[in-house]
Formats: sequence, structure tokens, C-alpha cells
Amino acid sequence: MHDLMIVITILSFLCTIFFIFWRPHVNEAIPATIGAIFVLLSGSVSIADLGMITETIGGAAVTIMATIVMAIVLESFGFFHWAAEQLLKKAKGSGIRLFWYTNLFCFLMTLFVNNDGSILITTPILLMLLGSMGLKNHQKIPYLLSGALIATASSAPIGVSNIVNLIALKIVEMDLYMHTAMMFVPASLGLLLLVCLLFASFYRVLPRKLPASQPGYWGYYNGSHPLKEGAPPIAPEQQTKFMRNILIFVFGVRVSLFVASYIHFPVSATAVIGSVLLLAWRWFYLKISPADMLKKTPWFILVFAFSMYVIIYGLHNIGLTAMLIQYLQPLVSDNLVHASVIMGLLLSVLSNIFNNHPALMVGTLTLTNMGLDPLSLKISYLASVIGSDVGSLLLPIGTLATLMWMHILQKGKVKITWSQYLKVTSFVIPITVLFTLIVLTYWVYWIF
Repeated sequence: MHDLMIVITILSFLCTIFFIFWRPHVNEAIPATIGAIFVLLSGSVSIADLGMITETIGGAAVTIMATIVMAIVLESFGFFHWAAEQLLKKAKGSGIRLFWYTNLFCFLMTLFVNNDGSILITTPILLMLLGSMGLKNHQKIPYLLSGALIATASSAPIGVSNIVNLIALKIVEMDLYMHTAMMFVPASLGLLLLVCLLFASFYRVLPRKLPASQPGYWGYYNGSHPLKEGAPPIAPEQQTKFMRNILIFVFGVRVSLFVASYIHFPVSATAVIGSVLLLAWRWFYLKISPADMLKKTPWFILVFAFSMYVIIYGLHNIGLTAMLIQYLQPLVSDNLVHASVIMGLLLSVLSNIFNNHPALMVGTLTLTNMGLDPLSLKISYLASVIGSDVGSLLLPIGTLATLMWMHILQKGKVKITWSQYLKVTSFVIPITVLFTLIVLTYWVYWIF
């Protein structure tokens, strides 16, 4: 009976990962839910475990959903259309200048929203913007690929930009403030190196002078993004001032999350308060009821996160983490540099094989059962985050964000092959990961 439980749990995990990668036009939450049901039926996860799992992911899920609601409200105000126009204005006809502004935009969107939301927002905007100038496929790829890599990797500096990071924070009992204090500088330096490496990779193919944008093109974009044709909700002469005020408010909400973490006030409650205030602002200004959030909010993210954690906890209960502990503990306990590099590279490999969501959960559960000293645990955990957020980008199947990105590109009729993707990532990602892991070790050692 015990052997049957192990077989069912492992097969449930492998089948779930296969269906998520295959993506046969099925929402990721469906195979994850089916896999979780089989794990429950096998007995490797008990009803008592479900209560613990709910407590672990509850706050993270509420925080991420609140930030997604804020993104939807921003769309209602016409922010994304306005942002695309600003990118064109700032570029001043230079393809090189547009490259830097594009990546800055993707970085800021991840910090303001989250990595998955940033991909869903920035990719359609870039498709629309690049299409309006009539750029050829090979000329679009530098902006789209670099933007996707930066948007996804930008979830590393602050834990609140990625749901799996928030779940892992709860598992290792580290607050958001402490995570950011230790991670922001090394991860930001890693991002700076990454964008410089991307610029070096694409320098030859970046257009020096951009063609003029075709009037009226933007209204004809038919991708998955909810930008609508017609007059913007805010009068053009008031747009810049209004959008600035909105951005200041959103930035204030993001800062309040770290303040809440520092004073030990629930981060999820702070995020919800910010979202409710922004919804009220929209209701007052545009007369749009908050009821539309019930339809527009991607609730499946909650189902996916919960189901994946059930599956991973089943693997934990049948001995996967115990096996990893046996092999990793002597190596990770050796010294801080070894702890950082080994865990970062391990999570990079696991993320590219199994996707970064289950990989980071497995890695974090393993770390918490190793009996490491507090400093080694912190560095090993943060190194795991770097592996799952940055190292996972080596292959396009390493994160849900890049899987969604490939899907959006297909809808936007932009073709990018695995060889084109790997030609860039095989150069920029390993260098960035190793650099960030080493900087992380010395930064944390210095501040402690």
C-alpha cells in the first residue's frame, strides 16, 4: 500500500508538469487540480496537511490577487495605452533608446504588480507598439525577449512580486522586509548585468532609427490583452498628471507593504486595503462598479498555487526532501559561498526541468529540515530564489511567465524558436546567476 502511494504521488507530479508544459489550450489550474486530487486519494497528503497548506499559501495568495486587482484598475484608467505612447515619445525615434526604456518599463511593471502580471501587461503593449512601426520579426525579438527576461527576473529583488516567493517566505519564516534588505542590492546588480549582456547580444540587430508609428494601428490589435479601441477614459490634456498621481499612489501602496512587514502588520491586509482604495477611486472617477473584478480577476491562480503545493507536499511526505537533505546538507553546511552557489545552481536546474513553482517549494521545504544555522539558511533560501527567478529563464519552460509569454507571442503572430531563445539565454543567464549568487553571499555576510 505504501509503495502504491509513492507511485501515485510521483506519477501525479510528472503528469501535472507534462500537461502544464504541453499546454493543450487548457488552463494550468486544471491539470494541477487533478494531480492534487490523486495525491490526496493516494494518502500522501492528509486532511490535517490541507489546513497547514491553506495557512501557508493564504497570505501570499491574497497579496498577489490584490496586486492583480490593482493592475486591472490601472487598465480601466487607460494606463497601459498611455504607457505605450510614453515609450514611443521617450525613444525619440532611436531603436537603441527604445531598448533601454522597454526594459526599464518591464522592470517597473514587475515591481509595481508581479512577474506574471507584468508579462500579461507588457508583452501585448510591446506587440502593439512594435507592430505599429511595421518592424520585421527579427527586429521585434530583441525588445520582446529582453523585456520578458527582465520582467520575469525582476521578481527576485522583492519577494512580493512573485507568489511562489511569498509562499517560500512563509515556509522559512522570513518577513518581507528582511528578504528585501538582503536581496534587493545583489539581485538589482544582477539585473543590471543581465540587461547589459542582453544589449551586447542584440546590439547588431537593434534598428538605429525607428520607422514612424502608423496612425490607427493600435485600435486594430486583437491579442489577449484587454486594451480597447475608442477614446481613452481620461481626457488627453489631463492624462499625464492623472497617471502620475495614480503611479504615486501605487508606489505608496508597494512601500506600505514593506512598512507593514517591518512593524509586523499583515502584508496581505495592507495589499487589500490599497486595492480597495484604488477601486473606490475608480468608482468615484469613472463610475465603474467594483463588481467587474469578479469576472476580470484570474482566480485560477489561487487554485493553481494551492494544488501545486498539495502535490509538492505529497512528494515531501514520501521522502523526496529527506533524500535531498542527505546529499545536500554536507555541501551546504561547508561555507556560505558553497551554500549560495550550490542551492542557486540546483534550483536553476530543477526549475528548467520541472518549472520554478514546484522547484522552489521543494528546495525551501528541504532547507527548513536541514538544521542549518540562521545565516546559512537565509543565504541558501535567497540563492534558491535567484535560481528559481533568474536561473529558470534558461529554457522557455522554466517559469509560468515565459510559458504565457510564448503563448501571447503566438497570438500576436511573432515567431521565436527554441534555438533563437537559447542562443541568447545560454550566454546571459549562467553568467548572471553566478554573478548574483556570489554578490549575494558577500552582501549578506557584510550586512550581518
